[in-house]
Amino acid sequence: MRILGIDPGIAIVGWGIVDYTAGRFTPVAYGAIRTEANTPTETRLLDIHEELDNIIKKYQPDVVSVEELFWNTNQKTGIIVAEARGVILLTATKSGLPIHEYTPLQVKQAVVGYGRAEKKQVITMVTMLLGLKKPPTPDDTADALALAICHAHTGTSRLDKFYNKPTTMRGKIT
Repeated sequence: MRILGIDPGIAIVGWGIVDYTAGRFTPVAYGAIRTEANTPTETRLLDIHEELDNIIKKYQPDVVSVEELFWNTNQKTGIIVAEARGVILLTATKSGLPIHEYTPLQVKQAVVGYGRAEKKQVITMVTMLLGLKKPPTPDDTADALALAICHAHTGTSRLDKFYNKPTTMRGKIT
């Protein structure tokens, strides 16, 4: 299974693609979509859509794993990130990909084994699990790879169908 993990953002969208076969991970590609701060929001959202669409077309993932947003103290930032997340979900849905959403707690639990793990612990485990020579940067990219690993560990389980929200595929609830 080829999994595209995405850490939503407006300035930086982390993305990472891993193949998961017979309990083994193979990193395929990873990086970050960056948008310029002084650009109108609608242009930044379009840039995210176009770059993500190109990534999906190039690497042909089977499924998308996206982080659910948690509300932070800055409402304006939260709203803009939610808009970017909406564009990400729309792009994946238009590509016909099933979408699975995970909270930061679920990701940390699946990758580190402890839901309150620190970011450094997550990055260390991502680096080890994927056999990378050095930690992926920026942190958003490491988070995206962690989302892909999380889906491999939990999304392929029968429990996922029982506990997690319905996923979307081609705009329909499945």
